[in-house]
Amino acid sequence: MNSEDAYITGCCIIRNHRVYLNGTLQWEADQALGLSEFLRAGYDRFSGQYPKFHKMDALSKLGWLAAEVLLQSTDVHTLPPETVGLVLSNRSASLDTDVRYYATVKDIASPALFVYTLPNIVMGEICIRHGFKGENTFFVSDTFDAGLMSEYPATLLAVTPLQACICGWVEVMEQQYEAAVFLVENKQRGLAIPLTAAALTASYQQDI
Repeated sequence: MNSEDAYITGCCIIRNHRVYLNGTLQWEADQALGLSEFLRAGYDRFSGQYPKFHKMDALSKLGWLAAEVLLQSTDVHTLPPETVGLVLSNRSASLDTDVRYYATVKDIASPALFVYTLPNIVMGEICIRHGFKGENTFFVSDTFDAGLMSEYPATLLAVTPLQACICGWVEVMEQQYEAAVFLVENKQRGLAIPLTAAALTASYQQDI
């Protein structure tokens, strides 16, 4: 399989307290909300039935929320669990949580925070929620790398049992955040946009 055989079938972007699905605004929160309050409000708006959400760090909550929105109204859950993978990236890794955890070490180290001192934990939370068991990888880069996020998932779809892959960018540092996640598949459905770096860049940079 090459990139011509892989397709972007869905896209969720969360930034500036707004949630977009496939380019359409789904929800906008009060701009005065802090990140924690915004994520809680997003959880209430799009799910509200997953108590484990409240134990997650901000990075995991953001990625989890983006996946929740991205996968609504799709049939990805009908695929065998081992055929759905994840490839995510960000700039700060788990630094937002690392800083918070380090602050607790001065007194009593927080096991609850320690669990989230690896950036790939967000993928684990998504997989637990949806039952996915496919290949997964987390990259750290200065900016969203559309080339990597097109080539790597396309390769996985070609050389592994994967039929679908959630890929993209999930970044949190203090009150700054952004999520841009895409569902890519080896079947032409949904948005049915050929998976290319240019297509990912256009979706990521759209003025929304």
